[in-house]
Amino acid sequence: MSADTLWLALALVLVFEGLLPFAAPAAWRRMFQQVLQLDDGQIRFFGLCAILIGVGVLLWLG
Repeated sequence: MSADTLWLALALVLVFEGLLPFAAPAAWRRMFQQVLQLDDGQIRFFGLCAILIGVGVLLWLG
C-alpha cells in the first residue's frame, strides 16, 4: 500500500463522516445525544463492529 492510497482512504472517510452533519445537522445532533446516553461497553461494541466490518471489507477487496 502506498502513501497515496492511505491519504485517499483518509479523504474518503472524511467525506463520508461529513455527509450527515452537512445534510441533516439536527438528526446528527440527536444521534450524538443518544450516543452520549450509551455506556462504555455499548460504545466499545459498536467500535469493535466497525473495526471488524472495515477489516472484512479490506480483506474482501484486497
